[in-house]
Amino acid sequence: MLVVGAAVAAVVLMASGNDDTPGGKPSASASSSPRPTLSLPSGLPSELPTKLPTRLPSEFPTDLPSEFPSGLESLFPSFASDEVPYYMLRTGDCFDTDGDQPGQAAKRPCGKPHDAEVVKIAELRGDYTTDAALKKAASDLCERTLDNKAADQPGGAVRGTLVQYPDPAGYRLGIDNVACSLAADTQGTRKLTAPLT
Repeated sequence: MLVVGAAVAAVVLMASGNDDTPGGKPSASASSSPRPTLSLPSGLPSELPTKLPTRLPSEFPTDLPSEFPSGLESLFPSFASDEVPYYMLRTGDCFDTDGDQPGQAAKRPCGKPHDAEVVKIAELRGDYTTDAALKKAASDLCERTLDNKAADQPGGAVRGTLVQYPDPAGYRLGIDNVACSLAADTQGTRKLTAPLT
């Protein structure tokens, strides 16, 4: 009975929206185009089904993985600190790196000591299935920009580059950002102390 009532209500609402004048009467200048007639189908079911399934189908796969792949923690931000996944960095962000967490970056003020500054965020496009292919594509995206920006810096201020890119699993998940950064040096013994020029 509820189905019939809903069908009637929907039909009535659609039909009542056609009148353009107050009171629902057509104006004298209205054209005499035919108006649709409304009728309900006579073959509506009179009862709802009484038998509903009581158990799940047995065709569910039984070999589902029981644990998440390792290394996923670097894909998600850590909200308890200033660490973010590298792909959440933006051009001009300054940060420190941690060799134990290569996918993470600890954001720092550019006026305080920091390891690197993002010069460009690029986007990978194409089909890459290996780390070597992703590394080459990411390096190619960054090379010219990093060379040009390094040449503009005061002598000795920048001694290294840092190109951060997704691993194959992250790329398959849709992470396609590449962070192209200049660093004080590649060993992390020196720090940048001001924004890049």
